[in-house]
Amino acid sequence: MRFVLNMAKKAFKILIIIMLALSPELWACDGSGCGVRTSGGLAAVVDTLPKAKKEPKKEKTRLSKRVTFESFDQHYERALKYYNNRQWLSAAGLFEELYPLSLGTPRADTILYLFALSYYQNGDYNMSAFHFRDYVRRYPNSERTEDAFYYCISAVYKTCPEYYLDQSNTDYAIEQIKTFVQAYPNNSHIEECNQMLDDLRLKLAKKDLEVVKLYYDTDHYEACQIAAANFFNEYSYSPLMPEAIYYLVLNNLEYAKRSTERKKPERYKACLEACQKMSILYPESKYSKDVAKIAQDVTKQLEKYNKKQS
Repeated sequence: MRFVLNMAKKAFKILIIIMLALSPELWACDGSGCGVRTSGGLAAVVDTLPKAKKEPKKEKTRLSKRVTFESFDQHYERALKYYNNRQWLSAAGLFEELYPLSLGTPRADTILYLFALSYYQNGDYNMSAFHFRDYVRRYPNSERTEDAFYYCISAVYKTCPEYYLDQSNTDYAIEQIKTFVQAYPNNSHIEECNQMLDDLRLKLAKKDLEVVKLYYDTDHYEACQIAAANFFNEYSYSPLMPEAIYYLVLNNLEYAKRSTERKKPERYKACLEACQKMSILYPESKYSKDVAKIAQDVTKQLEKYNKKQS
């Protein structure tokens, strides 16, 4: 009998569950007891449950990659940080974006100066010279103008090519350095400027000396004499003067040897004059011994021609 009752209870529970599943309405409890009829099925029950409150997401403040008037101050601080950390290329790139937006403001002066200096420190001397030149033109009365001018000529100096290449940039650098020295005679970099001038003039002297040697090597004796005379006038205090005189001596000696008998005395005299120039101006030169021997041989040749004439 007990077994039958248990089976009946189980069947009744199963029947109730089936009815709840098939019915579009649910019996629910609203806190005052069961039997309150609600619509919406299982979703309605879920909707009645208390929902957890979602906290609003905190927005992260991100610095836009694009430089705008609104983000100008933040990007400016970042550019200064790059500069102070010696990240020259990053600083230069950011200053370049900031500069157009800074025109007409007190910061424009500083940004252009640091922009050019960042390129200088990074070894990009062409870009640095261009922007320092622009700085001197735009801000001639700034307290940084003198330093900007110095960095400009220093950058131009560093871009000058080797002596055997075109020397147009070297001529320009010499002109700019002279202008700087005249404008700021008491500048602390005057000694460095003089050294730069010496180095640049030496480049030009080397190039012109190569012309003298080329004419000699290719048997253009008269052209060699003219090139040597120009060299003496232009670089009278150059350390290359002894070498230039030496090649003139060799040139005139070869020219005399290859001349007709009628022209030889005149051209041997020109050779002897070049030898004497060496002995008077540079008696301790490494070329002096060779030139002295050539002078002896030329003197003997001239004595022979003098005897013939007498």
